[in-house]
Amino acid sequence: MKKLIAFLFLVLNLLYAEKITEIANIIGVRENQLIGYGLVVGLNGTGDGSSSKFTLQSLSNLLQTVNVKIKPADIKSKNIAAVIVTAKLPPFARQGDKLNVTISSIGDAKSLEGGTLLMTALKGVDGKIYALSQGSVTIGGMNGKGGGQLNHSTNGSIFGGALVERDVAYDIYNQNFANLSLKRSDFNTAINIQKALNRYFDEDVAVAIDPRTIRLKKPQNLSMIEFLAQTLKVDVKYEKEEKIVIDERTGTVVSGINIRVSPVVITHGDITIKIEPRKKIVEKGKDINLNDGVNIAVNENQLNIQDDKITVANITRALHKLGAKPKDIISIIENIKRAGAINAKLEII
Repeated sequence: MKKLIAFLFLVLNLLYAEKITEIANIIGVRENQLIGYGLVVGLNGTGDGSSSKFTLQSLSNLLQTVNVKIKPADIKSKNIAAVIVTAKLPPFARQGDKLNVTISSIGDAKSLEGGTLLMTALKGVDGKIYALSQGSVTIGGMNGKGGGQLNHSTNGSIFGGALVERDVAYDIYNQNFANLSLKRSDFNTAINIQKALNRYFDEDVAVAIDPRTIRLKKPQNLSMIEFLAQTLKVDVKYEKEEKIVIDERTGTVVSGINIRVSPVVITHGDITIKIEPRKKIVEKGKDINLNDGVNIAVNENQLNIQDDKITVANITRALHKLGAKPKDIISIIENIKRAGAINAKLEII
């Protein structure tokens, strides 16, 4: 029996654990942003017009490199477009590695469909060239008539369209110290990581210096690479942040299933409902039973929910059943938050 209890206790602890790699990063080991200016050619009359003078000047400069001299004012082609090319250089990228790139029109081009990006240098914030990009542009999605959502034709991509030409130096092997940075500041999580690492390595290898940073010291019997590999796999107790994310442009609401809401009265346009907790729900007449402890009393404009079922998920489902549109639901949730009936963080994008 004691072994069974110990096993259950271990399982329960693991259910509330996360690996350090999921909640923290090693400071200094990160991606770097790259950017470049280039030209897309081969467009079917959908490129920049004569009003995009920088495109014509760029084409003139390009032609001069192959001994073709022509003034920008004499160029009438609409098969070329000026673009900004962006990419992310991952940590420890080496020469010859391929990167995905994004191409965005900066002129008055109508579409980049069918175009080819000419060789474009991608630079870092230090002005040095780290990659070269070239290839056929794909814009994906739909590009013609029919059902569904049309794609954004002035923005495209090239998968594996850039080659790394310069490495970013990371000297980790010869280091004795490293720092972990939590993805979300939290005193308890920082202390939990400190305790978990010191217990795992059986010596004082970690110390939390603030709610975001944990200072690491390499053990004598391990290399820094081995030490960090083991560190990132250690499980720690972690309380996830409750959050509601709202995208007002698309009418999308995403929230945790169990985010609680306090009893409240809502009036929005033609919708007036009272959210009231009940120990037991008794259906009457035209009531709508949404199951899972949720009942809509239509005649009374009342939303009856069992005490432990008053969540954002159930309220959103009930409002949708009452005919509320996404815009109305988003507005209601925002105002419930302002009224203090929701404790979770609200993020609007």
